[in-house]
Amino acid sequence: MCPPHFGRTRRCAPTNSVNPDTRAKLEARLKYYRDVGIPAFYRDRAASAAADPSRESVGVGLRPARDAVSADARVGLKPAPTKAPTVQGKIGDLKVAATDAHSGIGRAPVALPVMQAPGLFDAADRVEGDTLERIQADIGPDCRLCKLCRKRKSIVFGVGNPKAELVFVGEGPGADEDAQGEPFVGRAGKLLTQMIEAMGLKRSDVYICNVVKCRPPENRTPEPDEIATCSPFLFRQLDAIKPKVIVCLGSVAAKTLLDTNASMGKLRQQWFEYKSSKLLATYHPAYCLRNPPSKADVWKDLQMAMKELGLEQPKRKK
Repeated sequence: MCPPHFGRTRRCAPTNSVNPDTRAKLEARLKYYRDVGIPAFYRDRAASAAADPSRESVGVGLRPARDAVSADARVGLKPAPTKAPTVQGKIGDLKVAATDAHSGIGRAPVALPVMQAPGLFDAADRVEGDTLERIQADIGPDCRLCKLCRKRKSIVFGVGNPKAELVFVGEGPGADEDAQGEPFVGRAGKLLTQMIEAMGLKRSDVYICNVVKCRPPENRTPEPDEIATCSPFLFRQLDAIKPKVIVCLGSVAAKTLLDTNASMGKLRQQWFEYKSSKLLATYHPAYCLRNPPSKADVWKDLQMAMKELGLEQPKRKK
């Protein structure tokens, strides 16, 4: 509550507003957790470091945490009836309890201790002992988590060596990929295969996948809510493979894994860290088909990957 203003109580504007894009991502992520059976969770945060005896007790009490019911409500799920929670904690020699975090009954002028727990995205994106087979089984044969399921023919999971040191990540399946159920098999895929072979490798030596597993209509760019829903499967794929090098093909893959809005021109020709892997961004093969001179730029990027992987640089023909 704000201090009195001319004998009246002044209302304060909320400070915890969330922009629509972030809210959409969070709602899609929470719905995904519920659909795959991951229970809702949150991190408790202290309202303040300690109670100040010189201050009035008003406004220093317990701060309600967002529970599973409120999380489900925000994504349109009907919550099951729950009993009013009892929150207990201990600060110094003073025990505190709140029988109802929302009604304020039993509030005490103290702060809850900070609970050290993994963040929302850190905890959810890691599955102990995860495998590609388990991830594919979690997606299932007829995934309905986002609107891309309405017109797709196939779920294009990924292909290649499950222990590959090099992983290529694209944007999403096209018409050929949707028909065959395998990533990068159309014209852009043939160009990618040529690039892989120019590196002295075979398609079976690397792993190839996309940010979204279903084809966007008319090959449009995946929308933010579609990326937010499907990208956790990509994160799990990369965690399971643990490649030495990740090559992002196009801006959608790069922006998703780096969580940035920077242009491809600013991302190319430099290394980024992605967990235990090194990440490199380059143009998508489809872009190279539309702009043939960009093939030389992609080859420069791939040579950086070759050097990092210890692959022999091809000798120029005399």
